[in-house]
Amino acid sequence: MKRNALILPVLVSASALALTGCATGAASTDAGATAAAGSTLKVVATTTQVADFTREVAGDAADVTQLIQPNQSAHSYDPSAADLSALASADVLVINGAGLEEWLDDAISASGFAGVTIDASTGIELSDDEAGDDHDHAEDEHADDHADEDHSDEAESEHTDEADDHAHEAGNPHIWTDPALASRMVATIADGLEQADPAAAADFATNATAYEAKLTELDAWIRENVDTVPEAERLLVSNHDAFTYFVDAYDITYVGSVIPSFDDNAEPSAAQIDELVAAIKATGVKAVFSEASISPRAADTIASEAGVKVYSGDEALYGDSLGPAGSDGASYIDSQVHNATVILESWGVTPSALPADLED
Repeated sequence: MKRNALILPVLVSASALALTGCATGAASTDAGATAAAGSTLKVVATTTQVADFTREVAGDAADVTQLIQPNQSAHSYDPSAADLSALASADVLVINGAGLEEWLDDAISASGFAGVTIDASTGIELSDDEAGDDHDHAEDEHADDHADEDHSDEAESEHTDEADDHAHEAGNPHIWTDPALASRMVATIADGLEQADPAAAADFATNATAYEAKLTELDAWIRENVDTVPEAERLLVSNHDAFTYFVDAYDITYVGSVIPSFDDNAEPSAAQIDELVAAIKATGVKAVFSEASISPRAADTIASEAGVKVYSGDEALYGDSLGPAGSDGASYIDSQVHNATVILESWGVTPSALPADLED
């Protein structure tokens, strides 16, 4: 993906351009970057999920500004002048990392941000699987049933080239889709905030512990319900390759994605659409899931050609973005409950009651 070119706003001075930003590691501290004594820590968070985690940890001990808004793409985000202004005055920047925010270096340079950067992906081993890898695997398992289907070398090459064009160098960045990894992200954020504002460290630690307990309950609830479905029937097709960590966590077979890439801005070719339709028919997938932040048109087409149900609109999955206030995906936990519920229902399962702590 080509990085967006940012137009430098008038509010940024020429001297700010000389300042560099995105520090490596969980948190890079600068003695002058933390909140001044007696003031409230100013935190900017990039994605909707990371911002939700940061608010849970920060509580009332920090002011959190979220850059990417609900149902916006994290891959192709174009920061506004207000975003750059918020960055310029921030003490701390919290990012998803793992190569997701490809626009971030330009934003940091343009804003002159010189504070602490917390990379929530620190210490998490990234998967480099593309949707096509699981897609091909699923087709191989059912090759005997469709031995006469012809997938030309040209189509295979086109698929591979498209995936290569849009692959994130670091691997699949959608780490938050596994609640256990989300918990590790929360711990990393808490550690970074504690270093940035030692006076509020106890508050950050207490908040993080309470939220991590909810994520543990969430993980257990999803696992308990998924385990009621035979592994051979745990099949998923989504709009783009955002659910690798989710399917790995719960032993779900990812048959393929409408957009064969980590990037939600890629477009499937006609050959790739035909390939996925064939895989859906071969494996017995019962539904195709659109995503709330992506147009459902291609998913509608594939589901129609395959003769299966499409989940879109209010039933769409929350992948790259959480939903707006009042939606089923307004928070990270809400989004995971929604995603698990509609996936389970597509398999013919009515989920068990949620733990009381997750109904808040």
